[in-house]
Amino acid sequence: MRRPALTLLSACLVAAVALPGVAAAQGQVQLSYLGTAGWEITDGKTVILVDPYLSRLKMATPGSRLAADDPRPSVGFNDIARSDEAVIDAHVKRADFILLTHTHVDHVLDVPYIARKTGALVIGTESTTNFARDSGVPEAQLLTVLGGDDLDFGAFSVRVIPSLHGILRHAPNMTRLPPIPPPSTIFPADAKPPFRVRDLLIEGGTLAYYIRLDGVRVLVFGSMNYIEREVNGLRPDVAILGAGPERREIYGYTARLLRATGFPPLVLPTHWDRFNVPYSASQQPAIERLQSFIAEVKAASPNTQVIVPAYFQPITVKARRKTMN
Repeated sequence: MRRPALTLLSACLVAAVALPGVAAAQGQVQLSYLGTAGWEITDGKTVILVDPYLSRLKMATPGSRLAADDPRPSVGFNDIARSDEAVIDAHVKRADFILLTHTHVDHVLDVPYIARKTGALVIGTESTTNFARDSGVPEAQLLTVLGGDDLDFGAFSVRVIPSLHGILRHAPNMTRLPPIPPPSTIFPADAKPPFRVRDLLIEGGTLAYYIRLDGVRVLVFGSMNYIEREVNGLRPDVAILGAGPERREIYGYTARLLRATGFPPLVLPTHWDRFNVPYSASQQPAIERLQSFIAEVKAASPNTQVIVPAYFQPITVKARRKTMN
């Protein structure tokens, strides 16, 4: 199989990617990075958010220490976890669906506010929907999934994929974190807000999603792990792959994932940034750290294009395929 050279586009580029195929263009999809593992995916009619976390609490994370020049108050694990509603309002105007990969604070904290603000349907594990319900999201806006579901919403469809969370045991700041509950722990159904940061260290199981929207297939992960048999044979046009250092705990992480998914034409790294600093802070250290992931993609699939996304800058993908798996 011939695989032409990988292209890395700069972190400030708005890209338009035309996908090869046999049919005239069916439409196009725009993907915008919200930071951490968050994305907005839209065809201009339907707006899907994945793991939208915009508050970026000033707190210790497994991979990044606090920034000395961050003027915001520090948040400890015993402090109340509060969304930054002003930041959310500045960047989230609409959402129809919110897909959640798991229940950690850097994935779900802002979901209740966004769901109440937009009326979006929240889709996730029992743990995730428990948290949303406990936080005041109406039952009519919650859909609990197990993994293995393949859902058709008319405007788009989504396969819910059983997955795994990354392994954090060698993360540089793990000794600064309180004990993390086992993955099987579920956020309680009858908990009363407000919730503290330590309450949102519950994973509650992990999912990935295979979104089919306007002729474009997007495979999206929220962490640095996966179950190979669950993604084998999928053929995404865009693969949003966890690119944090924790991936190194997984044997052949990047090469196996790219091979299982047919060497996707476009890879967007996710969960690679410093997510405990404001959007205005420099991400240069994270971009430098990301280079090893880009090199892994190049080694495994030289024809795959990699775009390092800039916050809130849409990447436009044009579809040119008839069939979708």
